[in-house]
Amino acid sequence: MKRLFLAVIGLLAISDLVHASTLETVRQRGELVCGVSGTIAGFATPDAQGVMRGLDADYCRAIAAAVLGNPDKVRFVSLTAPVRFTAAQSGEVDVLVRNTTTTFQRDNGIGLEGGPVYFYDGQGFLVRRDSGAKKIADLAGASICVTQGSTHELNITDWFRRNNLTFQPVVLDRYEAVAEAFYAGRCDAVTLDISAAAGLAANAPDPSRYEILPEAISKEPLSPFTRRGDEQWTHIVRWVHNALVEAEELGVTQANLNEQASSQNPTVQRLLGRTGEFGKTLGLSNDWAVNAIKAVGNYGEVFNRNVGPNSPLRLPRGQNALWSNGGLLYATPFR
Repeated sequence: MKRLFLAVIGLLAISDLVHASTLETVRQRGELVCGVSGTIAGFATPDAQGVMRGLDADYCRAIAAAVLGNPDKVRFVSLTAPVRFTAAQSGEVDVLVRNTTTTFQRDNGIGLEGGPVYFYDGQGFLVRRDSGAKKIADLAGASICVTQGSTHELNITDWFRRNNLTFQPVVLDRYEAVAEAFYAGRCDAVTLDISAAAGLAANAPDPSRYEILPEAISKEPLSPFTRRGDEQWTHIVRWVHNALVEAEELGVTQANLNEQASSQNPTVQRLLGRTGEFGKTLGLSNDWAVNAIKAVGNYGEVFNRNVGPNSPLRLPRGQNALWSNGGLLYATPFR
């Protein structure tokens, strides 16, 4: 009987853990656990002081600021591509913000929710300038490094088969292993997201030796991922993204945040929690968006600092420009 009682208590404890919302868990813990790459330049890599920097890292800080009021309350967990989904499914991380493409299978078949697209990318190829390759077809028969567990494995196989060409895959389990192999000449080219290719080139011993081929073979919409069944947490992550984009649309920046608090624009008033109960609806304080913007700036500031003109990657906004500037970024209306 005693054993049965203890077993029931144990099951109840497990049940409570399973059904505890992520928001409650994060608040009780006092920090956000955020899954990132830890190795992809411009998105999440430690600086000389060991501080995680990049677009993904800033999104983690924005979420922590919105939920906990402090962008420094983040514990970053570096995850390889093959283990990232398991870490999110098991609760090892509260949210996955790790250069991860939303696909049908990932959004429907692995127990996770793909969030809003925060970066529009495509799969490209990085080569040495002296390789003679000017287009992807020039890589016929070449050895190409690719990361295991990524969408790139299937994409490159499909593209070469569709074009009646062959290649020699060099499949490695970690991004840094791919980089090392390519730098060492173990493969003629490397295929990965174009943004990651730009980071790989920028961090090379001699960046001038490398170039990205002009074609893209896929769509790679990068999204954060949360566990399925916790709608409140999924909504929080989604609306932090919307807040950063909406702030850019409205001209709200880190620098003018206090000044904008007196704006007569009704949308600015709602975004900054001066009117309405948007924070309460999410289970947050009404200044949640203020805290997020104060922590990292609006989307344009995050982009420019980490992957745009103010970064070594110097990527153009392109598809990641606001819809009003010819891009694809569009915040769901705050009303």
